[in-house]
This record gives sequence, C-alpha cells and structure tokens, in this order.
Amino acid sequence: MAYGSARAFAAGFRAIGIDAETTPPSDHRTQELGSRYTSGDECYPAKVTVGDFMKLLERPGTDPSRVAFFMPTADGPCRFGQYSSYLRRILDVNGYAQVEVLSPSSDNAYESLGELAKPFVRTGWRALICGDILQKLLLLHRPHELRKGVTEAVYEECLEDLCRTIEQTPTRPAPQLRALRECLVRCRDRFRLIAKHHDPAKPRIGIVGEIFCRLNTFSNDDLVRRLEEYGAEAWLSDIGEWIWYTDAERFRKLKLTGRRLSAEALGAWVRHRVQKHDEHVLFEPFRRDFAGCEEPDIHEILECARPYLPCEGAYGEMVLNVGKAVYLAHKGVDGIIDISPFTCMNGIVCEAVYPRVSRDLGGIPIRNFYFDGTQSDLDRDLGVYLELARSYRRKRCSPQ
Repeated sequence: MAYGSARAFAAGFRAIGIDAETTPPSDHRTQELGSRYTSGDECYPAKVTVGDFMKLLERPGTDPSRVAFFMPTADGPCRFGQYSSYLRRILDVNGYAQVEVLSPSSDNAYESLGELAKPFVRTGWRALICGDILQKLLLLHRPHELRKGVTEAVYEECLEDLCRTIEQTPTRPAPQLRALRECLVRCRDRFRLIAKHHDPAKPRIGIVGEIFCRLNTFSNDDLVRRLEEYGAEAWLSDIGEWIWYTDAERFRKLKLTGRRLSAEALGAWVRHRVQKHDEHVLFEPFRRDFAGCEEPDIHEILECARPYLPCEGAYGEMVLNVGKAVYLAHKGVDGIIDISPFTCMNGIVCEAVYPRVSRDLGGIPIRNFYFDGTQSDLDRDLGVYLELARSYRRKRCSPQ
C-alpha cells in the first residue's frame, strides 16, 4: 500500500481493538536483510517486504510471540501468490515460528479474515478509499504549490486527522461513514487553502504498474516526486482499482461456474452495492476538485483493455495496466509510465503490448521503468522521457 493508505489501514485495525502499526520506513537495512533472507530469484517487492518484516523483528524490545504480519495473497500468475508461504518458511527456518502471518486471499474477496471480517472489512475498505483520496489531493496540489513543502505538511495533517477519526469513531456503519465524510471535507478545505499557480503547459503523466512498486516510494526511487521536480504532474493509479478488480473477477467466475443465481452471488452483489455506496459518499465532496481526473469504473478499464488483453484470457495487473493506460490517454494525459519490478511478468507482458497501444492512441509515449534495488540513472531517463511527453503534448494541442 501507499504510505497514507497503510497508516489508515492500521488505524482500521486499531478501531476494532487490535494493536497495529505500519512497518518502519524502508532503508538500506531493508535491502540488506531482504538480500540475506532471499535467494535473488524473487521479485523486488518480496525482498523489500521480507526485509521490512525482519527489520521489525530485530528492533529492541520486540516480542515475537506478540507479532503478526499482514501479508495477503492472490491466485493467478504473479509470484505475489507465494509471498505469504515464503515468508512463513523464512520465519520458521530462522527461529521465529511463534510469529503469525495473517494472509487473506483475493480469491474469496478476503473473506478468510474469519471473525475479523465482519467488523473490519468495511472499515478497511473505507480506510483505503480515504487514503486514495488524500493521495490524489497530494498529487494534484504538490506540483503547483507556491511555497515548497506546504502541500506535504497539509497532507500529513490530514492523514493524522483521518487516522484519529478512524480509530476513535464507533465502527457502526452509519456513524463511521458520517464521521469519515466530515473528516474528508475538513481535509478538502485545508487543501483548497494552499496557494498554487497552475501552469497550463505542465505535462500530466499517468502512472500504472505493479501495485507495490508503483505505490511504495522506496521501491521506485521516489519516481513521482522526481517527475514533479522535472516539472510534471502525476496521475497515479490507486489501490482501490485492485479491490474492484477482485470483485469483478468474483462475479465473472460465479457466472462461469453456473452460480450466478446462488446465495454466494447474492452476498457478493450486496457487498458490491455497499462498497459502491461508501465510495460514492466519500468521493462526492470532491466532485469539483477531481473534475477532469475522475477515476473510472472497473468495467470501463476492462473494456479499454479488451482489444489488447481481454480479461477472459489474461489475468491480474497486466489487464488493469493496459486498460488504465488507454483510459488515461483518453482523459488527456501526455504520457504513461509503467512501474514494475525487474522480471515482473505483468510488466513484461504490458511492455510487449504498449507499442500497439501507443500507435492506436496517436503516438502517446509509454515507457516501462523496472526496479530491482540497484543503482540506475533514473534522472537522465526521466528527463529524456519528459521531452517526449512535452513533444507529444505540443503535437496534441496544436491546431490541425
């Protein structure tokens, strides 16, 4: 998850009486421990998450018997489906058998949280929506601020407000939703007070890619902030689209297996309607703020991907990335960047498809950036890429 989403998610656990915190910020020690406990064949997010978890266990005063790591899993081609099993093995082999691994799956929309599911799932969903909203506000305002650092300070203030609201408000659905909406309105008003100057020539770059790498700033060498330093604005795909995708996949599989009229399907439909209601209530105060950069419905993303990677034949982030790239191009972005771990199959498949996507969309520049923790001249590559984006923008905006 992104930094803000993770903090909000942890507050959701605390709201139901479970002591929860985010892992410490990733650093050189993260890479050192990640390299020690992995073989080198794993993708980069596995190394970072293992490193962060093991770093927490070596923190003075940590009692392993009171620690549980939250590591969801998923079906499909991505190696992410093996993360929780691999983490479990590392813990057992290195004397941490008493550490628990909480590992719900996207295959059943994370219902395997058991007795935690009822009080937590809706709170967790709302926390993720709010985290996505605050991140979107941050990225819309920070590139245009007149005083450097003001937007970041406002974001931190809003994040504190959000976490406090989640933690201190009763988890009963109606009072919680009302309190979260009021909190977001306060946050919206704080952001609106930031002094800004909008440069109409500033390019907007859409960011897609593997969820962890694109949202974890340590893993992608803070690529979004570097884009902003080069004079661009980023439209970053959020974590909410993955939740909607798992819902859509669940309905597709129910239909495929002849269970469309089952009790399971009815439960999934009710849950979907509830989630949609929550999303609408929490996003509605930002209709003016997000005008022109509205997030699409998941089915629109899947239809955008269909000519290249139909969801019935391809699976996971590759479908979302290609579909979102097409959607972002239609919304007027000046370029697309795909952030993926080195050797990531989703990134490799997308890279094979992007040339055709670019041709079909008038030559919009699409570039894959792969990360594995080694040094690269990212600034040089971003500078070259943004020249292509500005050239495309001039061509697109010039009168025919």
